[in-house]
Amino acid sequence: MLLTRASEYALLSLDTIRKADKPVGAELLANELNIPKSFLAKIMQSLAKEGILESRKGAHGGFLLARDLGDITLYSVIVAAEGKPPAVLDCSQYIDSCPNGAIGSCSISPFLHRFQGKIDDFLKDLSLKDIL
Repeated sequence: MLLTRASEYALLSLDTIRKADKPVGAELLANELNIPKSFLAKIMQSLAKEGILESRKGAHGGFLLARDLGDITLYSVIVAAEGKPPAVLDCSQYIDSCPNGAIGSCSISPFLHRFQGKIDDFLKDLSLKDIL
């Protein structure tokens, strides 16, 4: 699957954070967006680890964008939120492997690999500035 709720929640959170004039806490985000706090906290930590968000501690702490919207690609958000690159199908990312052990006999493998490449390129060219 290309996108899961983790990616959706990451994008919704980034949109809320970009509109704020101060750091936004995970609890406030979870309440505002009606997202389970523990799930959202893991996503926020992943976005911070990848340098998309900056995490500030303390009484007035929370999350801020670490970079300009134009410097954050949709691909990087998805990779951070999902913990892996997006994939149209399990086998579409890797031309040299097949989860069914059918590499070499799969007639659609070259197409799927090219298709995945086009999706990856599109997501890498699309920034948050383009969609938010």
